[in-house]
Amino acid sequence: MRIKNGFELRKICGENIVIAHGVENIDFTKVITLNESAAFIWQQVEGKEFTEDDMVNALLDEYEVEKPQAQEDVKALLASWMKAGMVEN
Repeated sequence: MRIKNGFELRKICGENIVIAHGVENIDFTKVITLNESAAFIWQQVEGKEFTEDDMVNALLDEYEVEKPQAQEDVKALLASWMKAGMVEN
């Protein structure tokens, strides 16, 4: 899978916010903010093909977290990205 074209992570007033470019990506009913670890994962996978395991491994390499917790967190994060239409297979 990969992050869809037209989505970009920006730091605005200290917040990590995903910005949508292009008419097909714009939905003004929600703002997508990412915490520091989610923003870190985004930066690791942005612009390339990735798997859920790639996301888990990025978390494990950067943070002191147990693998089961990293897997659970990544599943939730990926589900939210998919629901928002930011990821494509």
